[in-house]
Amino acid sequence: MNTKAKEVFEKEFPALAGVFSLKPFQEKVINHLIENGSTLAVMPTGGGKSLIYWVTAKALKGTCLVISPLIALIDEQAEKLEKEGFEVLAIHSGMGASEQMKQLKKFAQGESKPDFIFASPERMATDGFFEYCISLQINKIKLVVIDEVHCISQWGFDFRPFYKHIPTFLNSVFSDKWPTILGLTATINPKELIDITTDFKIKKSSIIKDDVLLRFDIDLKVEKLSNEEEKKARLWQIIDNHTNEKVLVYLYRKYHKGGVEDLCETANQKGLKALSFHGDMSSSERQSVLNEFRDGSTNLVFATNAFGMGIDIPNIRVVIHFMIPESIEQYYQEIGRSGRDKNGAISYMLYSNKNVQVRKTHFIDKSFPPGDQIKELFKKATNNEVGKKTLQYFAEEELQSALPYFLNCGAITIEGKGFTGLKVFKTNSNPMLKSIIESSRTGMVVPVLLKPEFSKLTCREFFNITYKALVDNEAKLAKNLDKCLIIEATEEYLTDEQIETISNETASKREYKHNLLDYLVYLLDNFDSSISMHQDIGRYLGVSKHSLNKIHQTENGIWVRSKSEVIIANILYRSNIDFQYEEKLFYNETQWKEPDFTIRHNNNVWYWEHLGLLGNEQYNENWQEKKQIYKKLGVLDKVLTTKESTVLSNQVNELIKKIKMS
Repeated sequence: MNTKAKEVFEKEFPALAGVFSLKPFQEKVINHLIENGSTLAVMPTGGGKSLIYWVTAKALKGTCLVISPLIALIDEQAEKLEKEGFEVLAIHSGMGASEQMKQLKKFAQGESKPDFIFASPERMATDGFFEYCISLQINKIKLVVIDEVHCISQWGFDFRPFYKHIPTFLNSVFSDKWPTILGLTATINPKELIDITTDFKIKKSSIIKDDVLLRFDIDLKVEKLSNEEEKKARLWQIIDNHTNEKVLVYLYRKYHKGGVEDLCETANQKGLKALSFHGDMSSSERQSVLNEFRDGSTNLVFATNAFGMGIDIPNIRVVIHFMIPESIEQYYQEIGRSGRDKNGAISYMLYSNKNVQVRKTHFIDKSFPPGDQIKELFKKATNNEVGKKTLQYFAEEELQSALPYFLNCGAITIEGKGFTGLKVFKTNSNPMLKSIIESSRTGMVVPVLLKPEFSKLTCREFFNITYKALVDNEAKLAKNLDKCLIIEATEEYLTDEQIETISNETASKREYKHNLLDYLVYLLDNFDSSISMHQDIGRYLGVSKHSLNKIHQTENGIWVRSKSEVIIANILYRSNIDFQYEEKLFYNETQWKEPDFTIRHNNNVWYWEHLGLLGNEQYNENWQEKKQIYKKLGVLDKVLTTKESTVLSNQVNELIKKIKMS
């Protein structure tokens, strides 16, 4: 067994290593990254993904670039790493623009040597100065981490256009010699998997899924109701039944009747202390809601799916879906907000046939721009003129969503990441930059790019002249740089062929999303029990058949197949006995058996088998075959057995005495 992960963890994180050990899955991913390179790790929320890249980064002995979607997540990770004694550079809008530039210059000049650099996908997409500074120190960057990597896929419910720019950033900075890539996500469907492995050059053999992706500790309840009034009545009844528990109600409409604000107001009129949470609120307003929910000032929150990634309130006991999500992935991610303290939770799904139809027509269908709107957005981006334009990417949310379509059909190309005006630069010591600035009366970038003396420069080369002057202290800024994309339109108007390409692409995605919703509805309509629903979701997510029956959680957080195994695992854990559940024991190069528990203590290895179904003919045959393998391996004398009994605890404690005395 490769022990590199454990060795690095104990050496680099001694305080943490003194409190707990790496989980088997964490070790597996870390060792795979060290030995095989780029990896996609699919693991449940709360599975300890940050520790994977912390340890890997130190094992690879370089700077780790972490691409994370939320400022709150970045700040949380930066604070934790700094407490462990590491140097961290966190670049985001919470830091002033001049301070960002100062810190990036120090890194570019080699003056600072951060162990970890954190930035957002937006930074990759639009910040040319950031890209230039990183490119000066590419030999130091050994690991790039993409958190919530499923957001790159245009097939998923959580698609974020900025993620699509990350591979472009990696190509610009590292050319074809990318550092090791680690993608991290909790849920993923087959189409998303293809997008991720293709875009990030990850081999299929380097997709590692945790055996335990399912949350059997969440009790799933599904109720199909006939109309909205019946559904509302049931909602208030459920909330009343959970008065003293933290309750999160998911909707997907901010305003209007039956939306977040409407139901929140109704709740307060009923004498409940409720708060709303959605994307139109400022970040400080949302943070205030989270603080009150966390500290118990309020126990009821009505939210859109803005209440998602990066929000970790461990003791949410109840999640209610008052509107139907669009896919199994969305449903499972949202119920996964609950019960993170390992003390269980309940999920209620309330839906009707009308809800399904509204989800298709008002949510899925309207998420795709119609043909006439596509033409208007193209005009907004290009002014219906061929050639280079500056695109204020952040100003128009609709443009962010439409740009991938224009790129895919070849109507627009992205030429560079820069700024709009040159007059902010002041220099006397850089002749090239000075001539660039003086060549334009207005100082606008695009007209300068078109001048004959500069037309041979690519956009990237042009902007890098300005960034180099800043890093070399040959120029100063009169005010902060803005950020924009330089795009090139290949057509005045979208051609019929391009419009058809966009139409076919949107039709394909619309059909795909309808199919995702239909499959979720199929599972809901055929709901039998909480366990079988989790297992059906597991099959859909690609959980191995072997793992679907691990439905009981132990005190140390692992999942096992029977309550008797819970008793054994808990007593072993309380006795400080090091054990692994169902660890592979190979008896030739390609075949193995899995002891129920593999125990390592005092330099001895023991194999513990709980014989729960003795008397069953097939079970007896399997046990005899297993015994012969143990005998062939010469370890039969190291096999411990317990049998199903009302005094199982006593059996376990007696065997533990034997282990400790050996």
